[in-house]
Amino acid sequence: MQRWKKGIGAVLLCSLVFCIVGCAGGRSPQKNDKRLKVVATVFAEYDFLRNIAGDRISLEMLMLPGADLHTFDPTPKDIMQVQEADLFVTIGGESDAWADKIIESVDSKNLQTIRLMDCVDHVVEEDVVEGMEAEGEEEEGEKEFDEHVWTSPPNAIQIVESLCEKLCSMDQENKGFYRENAALYIEKLQDLDASFRQLMENGVRKEIIVADRFPFRYFADAYGLDYYAAFPGCSTQTGASAETIAFLIRKVEEDKIPVVFHMELSSELMCNTICDETGAKKAQLNAVHNISRQDFDKGIGYLELMQENVAALKEALY
Repeated sequence: MQRWKKGIGAVLLCSLVFCIVGCAGGRSPQKNDKRLKVVATVFAEYDFLRNIAGDRISLEMLMLPGADLHTFDPTPKDIMQVQEADLFVTIGGESDAWADKIIESVDSKNLQTIRLMDCVDHVVEEDVVEGMEAEGEEEEGEKEFDEHVWTSPPNAIQIVESLCEKLCSMDQENKGFYRENAALYIEKLQDLDASFRQLMENGVRKEIIVADRFPFRYFADAYGLDYYAAFPGCSTQTGASAETIAFLIRKVEEDKIPVVFHMELSSELMCNTICDETGAKKAQLNAVHNISRQDFDKGIGYLELMQENVAALKEALY
């Protein structure tokens, strides 16, 4: 798990930046735009918000397309965007702990926040299953929670409902528009959930192998999937030990696994090695923490990426 290492320097730097911005009238370029200014930390939040609100809000995403959340460090420009925002949407876990530091540092009495981890019924501790390399020893008594709550479509529905209500409370004039859009989007999420449930009911196996981090704990719990992977979901490790790779190769061979997965925007070297050794097919499983610049520019979102997962899992489980 990435800790707060470099961000303090950025916050200190931005204290000076904010003073300069304040003296110059920091909001003046947007003074004619009466829309809510909303800043999201990652793509899943951004995509949910744009489906709910469309162009009725001014929406920005801090993490650029193609970037990795676990190595992200906010710039002075990022912090100024939050300074000028009405609503700041974060995950609420260790991987965007820098967001809390930004909130503490900005001088904005009217800034409201919402955390995805607060939008779902329950969060679970990060699990280290057999063969998985743990990140390292945690401090005594410290719990490590899995933050990737959006990977489960049922959780995505709860998140969309919470985001919608937050926008409605802040912008009464457009609340009918937000609720109508949210209802239509939730119907699509319910159809997606039904597709996954049908897939699991008809599959001949209930096990997947991910030669990568595993940010799919909520997804696996929702649909009763067993899994083996190299690292927990929020691990910052990228290179697995020979022992871990050998374990995953053995599981593929013993359990006759036809497809080995890797995440989006990550190295595929480990997956390539395992597939070369076993003859399994390589495929991508989208965690929707971010998206490539090409797909972002095409307007591809959570639903499309999750539908890709339906197709990939069908090949892996049938």
